Amino acid sequence: MSKKFKIGIDYGGTKIEGILLDQDGKQIERKRYLYDKNYISGIETVKKLVSEFDAISGQTCSVGLGIPGFSSKETGLITNANSLWLNDKPFKKDLEIALQRKVKLMNDANCLTLSEAIDGAGKDYQSVFGIIIGTGFGGGLSYKKEIIEGSNQIAGDWGHQPLPYPTEEENKLNVKCPSGNCGRPLCAEQFISGTGFTEIFNKKHNTNFTTTEIVELDKNNDDRANLEFSLYEDRMARLMAVMVGIFDPDVIVLGGGMSNIERLYKNIPSLIPKYTFAKKIETKVLKNLHGDSSGVRGAAWLWK
Repeated sequence: MSKKFKIGIDYGGTKIEGILLDQDGKQIERKRYLYDKNYISGIETVKKLVSEFDAISGQTCSVGLGIPGFSSKETGLITNANSLWLNDKPFKKDLEIALQRKVKLMNDANCLTLSEAIDGAGKDYQSVFGIIIGTGFGGGLSYKKEIIEGSNQIAGDWGHQPLPYPTEEENKLNVKCPSGNCGRPLCAEQFISGTGFTEIFNKKHNTNFTTTEIVELDKNNDDRANLEFSLYEDRMARLMAVMVGIFDPDVIVLGGGMSNIERLYKNIPSLIPKYTFAKKIETKVLKNLHGDSSGVRGAAWLWK
């Protein structure tokens, strides 16, 4: 019996990445291409990757895509995409025409969650809450290695929920959500995303550091960086406590650029019980296993 291969595509804002997996989840090939920031260029780039992977595998592979938004089940149109040229377009339909096969689309945070639930950091757990913390901030829920989308396809997508128990300082910061789709006061993304964290740091301390530079400052015992990361960890614990109260996951898996900050895994678990009704919390907080390939692997796993 010949092997069946899966293609996963991660549709980013500046580049599109693809991966070819065999039926056991082994990576056969992985490629990424830059593309022009427009609708047609994105479709042509996906088509190029799929054609190359089909040739490598010698078969017409299944194709799953992780996108920075949602494909409406009702209308088939893309909504709330950070890649704004996707919004209000029948992306799934147009891809299926271009690729001459059925495709599956899912939000990129759900793809990361699925990847880590199937064969990543959450593989030994029944319920997984996956979080992407990078330029933006989002999440997804998995139970028994299946994604819980919800009736509105936004289960676990907590990026634009209000920050719980805001402090006086947080109320006065007056920072804007990095996303163009929100604009709400106290939106969690403006505090937790790498973009938001760095903006707050520089605004408070009248600096112009990058996120990476702030991380290095903290490693070198800079008092400003230590303070801001302590505040950041407390904010994250407050948000996680809300999800623990609703979904009560076995494990929370972090992905995205901010997930590489090792102190988070030491400090956040001990802060969560401050904000939960239960005083002893068993939920693990773990770093993703598959790194920056987690999202694209999850897209491939949309076809099992």
